[in-house]
Amino acid sequence: MAATYEDRFWTSSDGLNLHYRNYPGPEGSTLCPVLCMHGLTRNARDFAGLAEALSATRRVIVTEMRGRGESDYAPDSDTYSPVTYVADVEKLLAEQGITRFVAIGTSMGGLMTMLMAHGAPGRMAAVVMNDIGPVVDAEGLARISGYVGQGRSYPTWVHAARGLAEAHGAAFPDYDIDQWLEMAKRTMVVTQNGRISFDYDMAIAEPFAKPGNAAPANLWLAFEALRDVPMLLVRGGLSDLLSADTVAQMGVRNPAMRTITVPRVGHAPTLDEPEVRAAILDLLDGVE
Repeated sequence: MAATYEDRFWTSSDGLNLHYRNYPGPEGSTLCPVLCMHGLTRNARDFAGLAEALSATRRVIVTEMRGRGESDYAPDSDTYSPVTYVADVEKLLAEQGITRFVAIGTSMGGLMTMLMAHGAPGRMAAVVMNDIGPVVDAEGLARISGYVGQGRSYPTWVHAARGLAEAHGAAFPDYDIDQWLEMAKRTMVVTQNGRISFDYDMAIAEPFAKPGNAAPANLWLAFEALRDVPMLLVRGGLSDLLSADTVAQMGVRNPAMRTITVPRVGHAPTLDEPEVRAAILDLLDGVE
């Protein structure tokens, strides 16, 4: 089957070659495009199924932040921060002439969504936030700090899948070996020495470990910029990063927000769950 996307690149303001997948959508479509932004240690492959589904009606852009996937690694690890990632993506949007779009952000990508909305309100036609909000729970941050940047590698894909199951089994208690294999192939690559390693620069852990860097401060103010924007908040029922209390407060501040909770899943849902996919399609139905 022919690829439904094109591999494209843009250049950051500090000269890095950054990768994105471009799903063109139907020829002549006038619907506003979708911008997908991944989580801290993830990459464009996370959105493969969703992007293909959404590209049936509109263009979809799936960015890979610096230090992930096919994007260049940064020589200065201090640039591995949400503020810099936002600047990188804003440069791509400006080059593409995109002034109105749907934002879909998982975890860190959701933090970026809020920052982008705060920086230039009114551009987002709709938003999907995946297991993230203006308050990021300390328990979840501590768990992430325990594995990010560890640099583990594995001799086979089965070993890699079992390593993921050992590290993240509490978040996905019902996953079988095939699902862990799928996750491994989304998050890892075969390196030059033949071993299987995570597909990101281990140096992203350095700024993440500094106090206050994991999540920008005063995000409620940023979230206010999304008030009345049609929004779907996806939460893992076992999430340790997004509390039910934060979800309730988000709903008060944005009456246009709908919440869907994925049971027996932690941080973060894949967005390929049937109920989530249906909810996203429903959100976008009528968004021009």
